[in-house]
Amino acid sequence: MSIHVFGIRHHGPGCARSLHAALEQLQPDIVLVEGPPDAQEVLPLLTHEQMQPPVALIIYAPEEPKRAVYYPFTHFSPEWQALRYGLEHQIPARFMDLPQAIQLAKTPIQPEATAPLETDAPDAQQATTSARKKLKEAQMVAPDAQDAGDTNDVRHTDPLALLAEAAGYSDHELWWEEQIEQRRDMTNLFEGILEAMTALRADTTPKDEEEAQREAYMRQTIRAAQKEGFERIAVVCGAWHAPVLVSPGPAKADTALLNGLKKLKVSATWIPWTNSRLSYRSGYGAGVTSPGWYEHLWTTPDRLSIRWVTRAAHLLREQKLDVSSASVIEAVRLAEALSALRDRPMPGLAELHEAIRTVLCNGDASPMALIHEKLEVGEKLGEVPSDAPAVPLQRDLEAKQRRLRLKPSTEIVTLDLDLRKETDRARSQLLHQLRLLNIPWGELQHVSGKSGTFHEIWRLQWQVEFAVAIIEANIWGNAVETAATAFACHKAENTEELPALSELLDQVILSVLPEAIDRLLSIIQKRAAVSADVQHLMGALPPLARVARYGDVRQTRAEQILPVIDGLFERIIIGLPGACSSLDDDAAQKMVSSIDRVQECVGLLNRDEQREEWQETLRQLMEKEGIHGLLRGRCCRLLLEQRVLDEEELQRLTRLALSTAVPAPQAAAWVEGVLRGSGMLVLHQDGLWRALDRWMSDLTAETFEALLPILRRAFSSFQAPERRAMGEKVKHLSASSAHVIAQHGSAHGQEALHQGRAMSVLPVLAQIMGVNLHGN
Repeated sequence: MSIHVFGIRHHGPGCARSLHAALEQLQPDIVLVEGPPDAQEVLPLLTHEQMQPPVALIIYAPEEPKRAVYYPFTHFSPEWQALRYGLEHQIPARFMDLPQAIQLAKTPIQPEATAPLETDAPDAQQATTSARKKLKEAQMVAPDAQDAGDTNDVRHTDPLALLAEAAGYSDHELWWEEQIEQRRDMTNLFEGILEAMTALRADTTPKDEEEAQREAYMRQTIRAAQKEGFERIAVVCGAWHAPVLVSPGPAKADTALLNGLKKLKVSATWIPWTNSRLSYRSGYGAGVTSPGWYEHLWTTPDRLSIRWVTRAAHLLREQKLDVSSASVIEAVRLAEALSALRDRPMPGLAELHEAIRTVLCNGDASPMALIHEKLEVGEKLGEVPSDAPAVPLQRDLEAKQRRLRLKPSTEIVTLDLDLRKETDRARSQLLHQLRLLNIPWGELQHVSGKSGTFHEIWRLQWQVEFAVAIIEANIWGNAVETAATAFACHKAENTEELPALSELLDQVILSVLPEAIDRLLSIIQKRAAVSADVQHLMGALPPLARVARYGDVRQTRAEQILPVIDGLFERIIIGLPGACSSLDDDAAQKMVSSIDRVQECVGLLNRDEQREEWQETLRQLMEKEGIHGLLRGRCCRLLLEQRVLDEEELQRLTRLALSTAVPAPQAAAWVEGVLRGSGMLVLHQDGLWRALDRWMSDLTAETFEALLPILRRAFSSFQAPERRAMGEKVKHLSASSAHVIAQHGSAHGQEALHQGRAMSVLPVLAQIMGVNLHGN
């Protein structure tokens, strides 16, 4: 009976290739792999013909889906090769790490919208999701590079750094890649790794209780295999753990260490993964920064350099960049020369990167970002068998994706939907429903150039984190539509603010959820009936107006919304004058924004009775005393845009607003309110410009300087051509005023200038000033 321990680095192609060869030579009768025993039931799916790495095992608590951990695999993962070997040779293949049922039970759930949970387990990444934020991945320590928290012991902080330093390397990652992953002669590789790790762990106890429990459980699993009578036991684990698993020893201490540990009910399944996510530390803690390069090492063991540079050349040519075959050859030669200068056996990624940038990209760093994204990392998305365990909501979503021909992809896909078509309308509904469930597969784009209200442009990109989000959303229903309905109703019942409720109603309408619409309308009516905040009422109106205006495009019952809109509108009309009294500058700015939104709604609904009521309210605000100048000016501008005010009325209002009785700051605020918007409308209002010119001319220098920021802000929104036209208008007005004064007297009733009498004074003035009257 023999135990053969293979210390590996997770996601290491060199380790994977060496391990496969070692297993073929050993011919074990059982394979034990570091990993979660909770997933033992889904291991047979690993050899399914539909299983295409990269994939990940996800272990989660069904009652608390926020408790979840990933174990990613790809073709070049040593664990993947070990498990496939066991399954293909029909020998037992088992996970042997401390179950996640125990590890997850130890870690408390963080509140919503906080950072992901972290455990002390060196190989486990505890990930959480929240209803508002995309699930993030916390970087956990690798089994071959331990937690950096224990700075007192370098063997715990970075054990490989000692070996790398002894070999003359400043970067332990580079040392491991060159000495292990790119190694050509794999003879006695695992013996060397075991010897090195044994030296590092000499007289070193586990860094914490969690690590001790994990290693104790691994030894217990090995002992169980021995008791079952297996003769050749292959143990595949992170290199750091290898020394303590070679000889399990007595079980008493390990049994005592594992007694009384609490467990949590967990479930396991396979989910698709991506190369980019392999760059994160996760359930297998060793994140790799260049998974695309590692895959190249795995699939192309020979002629690495020429094939890598050729792939880069193809990629650049796809982007219409000129790359010749001669340039490819020169880049390979440069990479080989660099590796020779650095005393390395063959070019690595660093040398190839520098050579490609220098030769193929002519020193330009911009194309290298594309090479990093497409080649060094890669965009590969794995696939899992259709019969892999999944929650009902996941199955319903997959069925809808097939029916609507919406295949998930990690690449960004632009989708142009015509809502007049049944299929496109169903696609839109699905994407909106998923967004409502905090699964933002698609992001709605606001673009110009599309006529009508029946177009939607979506930007789609599938994220692997959606797997946990789907599990979380399953508590609301087994189908996407029912789950979205239940979640929307729950959210509405726990929301007090009217603007938030109306925004939610907008989402529900877009998602076409009739039951949720009825419930939300009822809640909005109740909240509006007791709300005394006019601005909240005004904030709730725009989403409802959009629904009423565009609802028929989605075949929804827009007439349900109109009674709610009417009720809100009447309360706004009644309460707005009082809400606008005695506002400071900041409050006035906010109120102007609210008034603009209501104005937009009135125009959107296009109902004569409402428009007349609104115009009358604006007129009251425009002429009421005690109203901030910005509000009065804005109301004047809105009425001017609707052609309610004629030029004579505008001149009267301008004279009143800019009279000497009005404080200068309030007059300047009025000007800002009137000028806000398009410049062409006010450009031809000569009376407005004359009054403004006269008012500014009468300002003292000190007052003018104080008001200059307000006036500058008032004109800043205009386009350059509009400002030039206004400058010409003012220049013309100034010239006209001077001409009028010269010909007919000033505006203050002064008599016209007598040319003859003026000329008679000139000789005296010339003598006093000592100038020649008849000279230049």
